[in-house]
Amino acid sequence: MKRFTVGRNSAGQRLDRFLQKSFPALTQGMIRSLLRKKDIKVGGKRTEAAYRLEEGDEVTVYAPDELLVPNPVLRHEGKAPDITVLYEDENILLADKQPGMLVHEDSDGGGETLIAGIQQYLREKGEYLPEDEMCFAPALCNRIDRNTGGIVIAAKNAESLRILNQKIRDRELTKLYLCAVSGVPEKREATLTAYLYKNERENRVVISDRKTPDNRTIVTKYRVLSVNSDGDSLIEVDLITGRTHQIRAHMAYIGHPLLGDGKYGSNRVNKEKGYKYQALYSYKLRFRFTTDAGILSYLDGREFTAENVWFLDKFHKQ
Repeated sequence: MKRFTVGRNSAGQRLDRFLQKSFPALTQGMIRSLLRKKDIKVGGKRTEAAYRLEEGDEVTVYAPDELLVPNPVLRHEGKAPDITVLYEDENILLADKQPGMLVHEDSDGGGETLIAGIQQYLREKGEYLPEDEMCFAPALCNRIDRNTGGIVIAAKNAESLRILNQKIRDRELTKLYLCAVSGVPEKREATLTAYLYKNERENRVVISDRKTPDNRTIVTKYRVLSVNSDGDSLIEVDLITGRTHQIRAHMAYIGHPLLGDGKYGSNRVNKEKGYKYQALYSYKLRFRFTTDAGILSYLDGREFTAENVWFLDKFHKQ
């Protein structure tokens, strides 16, 4: 038997889905059976699978102990590195991820990860107590590639995670990227449209001007900010679509690969010019809400900019 009180991060969920997340050994069939037999109660009373939990509800589950083993919410994804906090409040944290760091654990299961660093940071501050949580841990709302740097958003509570996921899906957040590319594009500002096919086996994408049943439309908006003495360009990019390797592959397709990019650019050029990582940084984040943002309404109109983009010193002052 297990008795617990519903906390803030569990409120609002359907009872059956909450129980399955909290106790992975409980199947949906088992939960339905327990509900029929009145072996799951809220506030001491019989309830339904679709009941929406409220903060403070007391839930009792009468089932064998081996089925009621809690879900470990802190998964210890890799080692916990030090993190650079760009901004934080009671609901969110903006981290400035450095190139070379994973956001989540990869298939090899090793290395330092941003999410582990954030969770450890919040534990040390006393803002995240895994022992008090049933099925929530601070989570990332967006992700960027290992060798890309920039702003990553973390939600500190379940309600903020839900709101931010909706805002990102509906493009009520704008993420701007800086990149250094070889040469100078013919047009200093343009919106490019093409089609992208992803080769899963090679983890590589192919860009084409022709639509096929297997590729997907990509739209990349850019503007040239400056040109350095080497004849290379500093470019700001707004991704209208967000596909795998879109910026890297699309800029290479128009003849201006990212410096430091060994997959779509030139290793010889990268070595000559001293670019260890692809010169790509998610450097600016804007909140522009067009629908209700609930507890995050105060973020509307805010803009955040990364302070230390590693390749900026190769270009004229903006």
